[in-house]
Parts: sequence; C-alpha cells; structure tokens
Amino acid sequence: MAPPKEDNIFLSVIEQHKGIIYKIANSYCHHAEDRKDLIQEIIFQLWRSFDRYNDQYRYSTWLYRIALNVAISFYRKDSKRTAGAHELTADILVVTEETADTEQLQLLQRFISELPELDRAIMLLYLEEKSYKEMAEILGLTETNIATKINRIKGKLKNKFSTIHHS
Repeated sequence: MAPPKEDNIFLSVIEQHKGIIYKIANSYCHHAEDRKDLIQEIIFQLWRSFDRYNDQYRYSTWLYRIALNVAISFYRKDSKRTAGAHELTADILVVTEETADTEQLQLLQRFISELPELDRAIMLLYLEEKSYKEMAEILGLTETNIATKINRIKGKLKNKFSTIHHS
C-alpha cells in the first residue's frame, strides 16, 4: 500500500488523469451505479499498486494498464453488466433529428461496444490516439500484435458498416 507521504503525489496523479478513469468506466459500464463502483475499484487498485509504480513508464501508461485490467475483470464478474451493454446499444439507436455524421458515430460506438474486451480496449486507446508502442506497453502486447489487431478490428467494423448500408 502507498505510504502516507506519497498520498499527495497519488492524489495529484489521479486528478491529472481522471479523464482516463472516467473514459474507461464509461466504455465498460453503462449503468450509473456500476460506473461508480468501477471507478471506485479502479482508484482502489491504483492506490494499492502505487508503491510498485515503475517510473520508466509515464503515469498515464501505468494508469491505463491497471484501469483496463480492472474494468475487464469487473465487466466479466456479473452477467447483468452484459445486459446493460445491450440496453445502451438500444439507447444509442434512438435517433431524433441528428445528422448523418452523428448517426455514423453512434453506429461506431455501438459496434465498438459489441467487440470482445481486449479489442474494445485497443479501440479505446486507438481513438485516444495512443501510439502502437504506448498501446503495447499498456496492454502487455507487442507492437506488431497491436498493429495486426487494429487492422483486423478495422476490417470487422468496416464490414459491419457495409452490412448496415446495404440493408
């Protein structure tokens, strides 16, 4: 556990990178209560591992890695979270007077939410414009593996879009 003298540093790191935590929680939980629980669990796990932080990496890399692992575990724990993802998908499909671009974005969000956990994590980092090297460090994969997975995911997403447009 983090010694008391490091508490201020830890709190500062969390404050600087809270956007990462919220983004991951929003990607993996679609119910407000589940999201709050996940955020709390991520912060707790970050605090528990803070004394093992390796300063050869940036705080954001360390934080992404732990937060994604916690989110994936959290998501798998309870099947009701899967039901929540399907409810979100239904919510995303409700389109009022929105532009075609917004519809495309909503479809993309839906398709990403349907990906397996690792692929979803990769797309989250890709959309954050992380380099392949950063993604590899965060996810514990090789850069080549990241590049291959991104190409395959893009292919899957492209196929889903073409299926929608040809229906």
